[in-house]
Amino acid sequence: MSSKDEAARVAAGAGDRAQVPLWREEVSFRQAEERYVGRRQFGRFLVLTSAAMFAGNVWIWIRSRMRRMAEVAARPIARVGEIPVGGVKPFDFPTANDPCLLIRRGPDEYVAFEQKCTHLSCAVVYSRERDRLECPCHQGYFSATSGAVLQGPPPRPLPRIRLERQGDELVAVGVKTDTEL
Repeated sequence: MSSKDEAARVAAGAGDRAQVPLWREEVSFRQAEERYVGRRQFGRFLVLTSAAMFAGNVWIWIRSRMRRMAEVAARPIARVGEIPVGGVKPFDFPTANDPCLLIRRGPDEYVAFEQKCTHLSCAVVYSRERDRLECPCHQGYFSATSGAVLQGPPPRPLPRIRLERQGDELVAVGVKTDTEL
């Protein structure tokens, strides 16, 4: 289409404008028009982006509530006396994608925590010498008795695995998060 044809089309007026599809008006392929963003277009972008972010946060909140409400099947994780005092046994609970640590702190004292740091989900390790759980990624430290944050950037304590002794077995029966402590 030549520039004369385009000028004639523009001069023809609103009658021809109705023939231009809406997407042609909204989506500009001309560089000069691309640099200019109108108030309405900017406002529409802000509203839609804000709505999408709100919907995403609501979805995350709903998923976290559903996970807490989901019934967890109890599972044996170790035999009493299997781990020496000060020893650690890794296990997965409640699913295969949730690594945890079982720590034997005394002759009859066992504690278990999720192994993911609450900062950026790095794997925490037990330091027997310092009696704490350590995150090597950003030097986050957690209490080996309660999972509370001792130092570093983690915002929340480690989720604790609820244990029950059934005969000579230790059974994981649930997960206690910071809101349930």
